[in-house]
Amino acid sequence: MKNKPRLSFWQIWNMSFGFLGIQFGFALQNANASRILQTFGANVEHLSWFWLVAPITGMIVQPIVGYFSDKTWNRFGRRRPYFLTGAILTSLALILMPNSPSLAGFIAPMFIGGGLLMIMDASINISMEPFRALVADKLPPEQHTLGFSIQSLLIGIGAVIGSWLPYILSNWFGISNEAAGKGLVPPNVVYSFYFGAVVLISAILWTVTTTKEYPPDFYEEEKKEDKNKQKFRIPATMWQLLAVQFFSWFALFSMWVFTTPAIARNFFGTSDPDSLAYQKAGDWVGILFGIYNGVAAAIALLLPQVARIIGRKPTHAMALTLGGISFLSFAIIPNYQLLWIPMIGIGIAWGSILAMPYAMLANSIPAKQMGMFMGLFNMSITIPQIVNGVFGGIIMQYLFCGDPMKSLYLAGFLMIIGAVSTFFVKDKINI
Repeated sequence: MKNKPRLSFWQIWNMSFGFLGIQFGFALQNANASRILQTFGANVEHLSWFWLVAPITGMIVQPIVGYFSDKTWNRFGRRRPYFLTGAILTSLALILMPNSPSLAGFIAPMFIGGGLLMIMDASINISMEPFRALVADKLPPEQHTLGFSIQSLLIGIGAVIGSWLPYILSNWFGISNEAAGKGLVPPNVVYSFYFGAVVLISAILWTVTTTKEYPPDFYEEEKKEDKNKQKFRIPATMWQLLAVQFFSWFALFSMWVFTTPAIARNFFGTSDPDSLAYQKAGDWVGILFGIYNGVAAAIALLLPQVARIIGRKPTHAMALTLGGISFLSFAIIPNYQLLWIPMIGIGIAWGSILAMPYAMLANSIPAKQMGMFMGLFNMSITIPQIVNGVFGGIIMQYLFCGDPMKSLYLAGFLMIIGAVSTFFVKDKINI
């Protein structure tokens, strides 16, 4: 394979910009899906079952998309056709999901909402995996950490705006956060999803129009070299990262599913999803999610510098430890206004989770099979979420006596275990 030229900051920015739009939509989903589903009639202990559609679709879609994107080449390129297809489908799902009651005939709105959640996740995954592969496609190994960190920066920016948008529309622009009737989604959430659809498609189009991909003959030398080599072998680094990823993503899934009901119950004194207090709790969770994503964006470009000094493994372990302690600190926070404090540590962990495992992995993967291996590695994200989705609600209901806040404490312990697991990973290049 020919040597890849180093790219400028703005070239890396442009090729990753679509991730801002993807994460904008993803943040709207993460911050609002639980309260939307509860508004449609889902019980809190069943929320994790609805959220199962996200990792299941990701586990199926990403390896398939990765495999075919490795073999794709047309006038749009190798990865870009998948960006665009996923963006169009995700935008449609964002428009339809908060309007599930108007689509209901003989099926309950919460099942329509769950179905649209599945479509949204499948569509996001169609776009997301090729973006990971594109960084490894385009950048030389010494720029991998920078490339994935810039992705983390853009993910953070998109997620902050997406998470905060319902609160902004309600408190700055006077759009009501109270639903017009039982089982309906408040207008500020509906309009946020509409706006998210526009941002997502626009950001993807920016990457598609500003970034060129290397043509297939760029990889011809590697193809010839690989003829006498073993065709398929999972790198040892990927196996070693599985434990780190399992504990990290089990914790994250708990946060996305249970933060809204936990804060509504423990800080706003309600478990009624149709109450105004619950909607205020949901808006505040959007602010908190925006804070942790903002912190992730702020430290994204600092992570490569820290990793250059102390190594990627210690950097990731330190970040996960801060995240774990932050989850546990929910137990001593006296009021909801101070919940932004633990979000700082969670944001540092999130920023590292989005960059460091991929940077460690990319250096051990054959460039010709980058999409397929990145897709397979996605199983290290989806499997822990599936396990949590199946058992998280049961654990919360029976072991934690229906208190979703205790699921967040469990997330803290598991993230610290993930930090310890990081030291068992062999990282080829510490830059």
